[in-house]
Amino acid sequence: MEPAEDRKEVRTPVTVLTGFLGSGKTTLLNRALSHPSMARTVVVINEFGDIPLDHALAAASDDNIVVLDNGCLCCTVFGDLVQTLNRLYHAREHGEIPAFDHMVIETSGLADPTTVLQAFLSDPTLEGLYWVGSVIVTVDAVNGPGTLDEHEEAVRQAALADHILITKLDMMETGAAAERERELSARLRRLNPAAAISRVDEPGRDAVTLLARPGSDPSKGGAGLRNWLNTDAYAAETCEEDHDHADHDHFGHHQHDKAIASFSLVREEPTTREALTLLLSTIERNLGPNLLRVKGLVHVAEDPDRPAVIQGAQHLLHNAVWLDRWPDEDRRTRIVFITKNMPPRDLEEMVTLLDRVATRTAAARARAAASLEEEAVGEAGIKE
Repeated sequence: MEPAEDRKEVRTPVTVLTGFLGSGKTTLLNRALSHPSMARTVVVINEFGDIPLDHALAAASDDNIVVLDNGCLCCTVFGDLVQTLNRLYHAREHGEIPAFDHMVIETSGLADPTTVLQAFLSDPTLEGLYWVGSVIVTVDAVNGPGTLDEHEEAVRQAALADHILITKLDMMETGAAAERERELSARLRRLNPAAAISRVDEPGRDAVTLLARPGSDPSKGGAGLRNWLNTDAYAAETCEEDHDHADHDHFGHHQHDKAIASFSLVREEPTTREALTLLLSTIERNLGPNLLRVKGLVHVAEDPDRPAVIQGAQHLLHNAVWLDRWPDEDRRTRIVFITKNMPPRDLEEMVTLLDRVATRTAAARARAAASLEEEAVGEAGIKE
């Protein structure tokens, strides 16, 4: 079988750009639209943003698709995002619009990026056409602390980010800006240990280039999978870990702003395929909308050389993707949960209970199946 990372990629990578009202994401996007690195990118503005895009205002069209001078496409969505993404794909394939090999979706300032992630997890057509490489969130240094205090949407955005860009530090005096950057970065790090955090104008790191690159595809394995999962960050930042569990599982968890919590499970022993299916279905039923995001790499006993990649958003857990090989020598199961309105200790106890119930149920079913097979063999022998 051809290794997953060596196969030709037919899906288009997607970057999700979000941030609370006035956090500077539309300013960043305006800069990006004229950058040469965005020439083969389609930008989808979902329900418009905080500030109208300069380019879109200057060149509005009846079908809401604008072709900019550098070849970049700009598309405004007022309705169904899934329908729009399908339409863009087919328009490209039929030569109706310039070719693009990357997509950026800008959400509105009050949007929860979970809903965008859900679209890609729930729609089977989108699954074959696109993959989400990264979620980039802008956080306003001037108003950010107050926004995080007052608005759960801003907290959820930061909790789900792969990259957090701190904006508007240039609007503060040097000393105050440095102190605010330290304090805000520390708060964001507690909220999301795995995210890369930097200032939008950080020397040596071009935010436009970050916006233009595809990100990590977990289904390809390798370094991209390790970056996507990044469980080491949770282990490094955890408040409590290495509890005494009989099955040698390790847990790390954090309590965050606005009842947002993260929890990482590292399991030393492999799980059976049926136990994994039962665990995912029971997590889906019991956590539901409180489960903002889950992502993990699972060692399955029946196929030890091919790990399963799992991911989900709220009540939607995507079918596992099977890799052709492990990304490195570490073959432990590692799963990260991001939740709301669930204390870390309660979350740990629930996941531990569901894991044990799933394992025991799968074992009982296996024993029952083996017993039935033995009975069938015995009856066949008697008849002979």
